[in-house]
Amino acid sequence: MPPMRLRPFRVDPCLSLWLSFALACIPMVPSPLQAEATTTIQEVLSDPTLFHLRQITLHGTVRNVQPLDPYEIPAGSTCYGGYLFTLEDDTASLPVAVPGLCGIPLVKDPDVEDGARVAIEATIQAPSHGGYALSFKGGKIAMDQEGIVQAIATRITPLAD
Repeated sequence: MPPMRLRPFRVDPCLSLWLSFALACIPMVPSPLQAEATTTIQEVLSDPTLFHLRQITLHGTVRNVQPLDPYEIPAGSTCYGGYLFTLEDDTASLPVAVPGLCGIPLVKDPDVEDGARVAIEATIQAPSHGGYALSFKGGKIAMDQEGIVQAIATRITPLAD
């Protein structure tokens, strides 16, 4: 068998530029550890505008679970299975809304019960920023709820006691 010849490795300049850009962006991508950092409810309430529309993780105890009747969103779809609750930690409490599934008629109980310890990933809605907020009457314009800071849950995980 003839000996193998090694050829010089050439990198396409476009590929090189793309790789440099990709490597430079790595520190900007949040790591799972960063996403897991827990924020206290008091931190959110102390400066709600800092947290407006940010995805954060909160830990606490579920209180006052209130299932929502089916509600209609502005696009015209009816949403089912939504519910509200209050999340309490050692610092304060915060209203949490869990949106229902829209367009899929469904009867289901809330995924949490009163007294459960949970971690939630949620988007914070600060007052006076417009948009919609969930209420006991379904979708409601936030201006109707001036001053209320709430979390919109995107994921709820039980915590071990």
